[in-house]
Amino acid sequence: MSARGGSPMRLRGLLRKEFTQVLRDPSSLAIAFVMPVILLLLFGYGVSLDAKHVPIGFVADSPGPTSSSLLGAFRRSPYFAPRVLPDMHAAETALMTRRIDAIVHLQSNFAAQLKGGRNAPVQLIVNGVDANQARIVEGYVGLAVRDWAQQRARAHAEHMNQPVVLEPRVWFNAEVRSRNYLVPGLIAVVMTLIGALLTALVMAREWERGTLEALMVTPVTLREILLGKLIPYFVLGMGGMTISLLLALWLFDVPLRGSLWVLFGVSALFLLAALGMGLLISVVARNQFIAGLIAIIATFLPAFMLSGFIFDIGSMPVWLQWLTHLIAARYFVTLLHTLFLAGDVWAVILPNALALALMAVFFIGVSRLRIHKRLD
Repeated sequence: MSARGGSPMRLRGLLRKEFTQVLRDPSSLAIAFVMPVILLLLFGYGVSLDAKHVPIGFVADSPGPTSSSLLGAFRRSPYFAPRVLPDMHAAETALMTRRIDAIVHLQSNFAAQLKGGRNAPVQLIVNGVDANQARIVEGYVGLAVRDWAQQRARAHAEHMNQPVVLEPRVWFNAEVRSRNYLVPGLIAVVMTLIGALLTALVMAREWERGTLEALMVTPVTLREILLGKLIPYFVLGMGGMTISLLLALWLFDVPLRGSLWVLFGVSALFLLAALGMGLLISVVARNQFIAGLIAIIATFLPAFMLSGFIFDIGSMPVWLQWLTHLIAARYFVTLLHTLFLAGDVWAVILPNALALALMAVFFIGVSRLRIHKRLD
């Protein structure tokens, strides 16, 4: 078969050479198999958006059965670790020294006002340095006080003037565990690093060592070179994806409500896009250090900051929301959240999978155009 048409025998030789090089290269194996485990363990156990066992100060100017009852409600809640403090001065000192995150203050007339059927305000002071944490604590304290008031009213056969009663239902993540949200998004970040770093570093290393230039003077076609580079690292990337999936399901107990085959299908599309980005970076840089730096700045940081992995895209400025459409990880994070927590919602799966397919074709196509069988 002519060189232009390509040869299956040459492609097999290239694949054999590439797989042998991978097995001899600890860095490639570490990026594909060790890094996903480390990142998932660090983020899965070390990062949590749940507010549990929050230290709060509890101050009652006139302690009694009513204040003790409310204190018991806080102690029974998994969200709080209340500390009884003698007065507001001690509570404010504890808040300023970061020993507590909030103060619940009952004034001296709290019990009398409650018994007389009048409004009995509960003062809440929250440390607002972490605005997100402050809002969570404020909401949890409000719910705890409301639930305690309702239980007290039922116990004393009192009527509470509540014309509207909110009955919340949580869909897709009924446990409201942030881990169920973070771990699937982290898989997208891990896959971005695997795909972009593997191809960027490996191809740049070949340029540095001159081995790629040696291939250029052989009858091997550019298509065979690209396939010989993409296929082995695609296999490595899917292996890293499998490890990440097993950790998510068995170690972190994240539910998978969608189809496993659909999950691997969209993961393959995203990995092709990530491999294409890494390939393009290596073609432009031709230096391992520069290629690795560009891969982290151009792929990892956008995937971490602008994909919806942690920060809500809807709360970003409009111009930045438009910019996120250029980031492949945005579509993959949406797909992972849908497949893990909601199921096979095709109205979400199809457009996002199409976007990933177009990005894969674009990056691999541009890389093919940028590679020439000449040394300039």
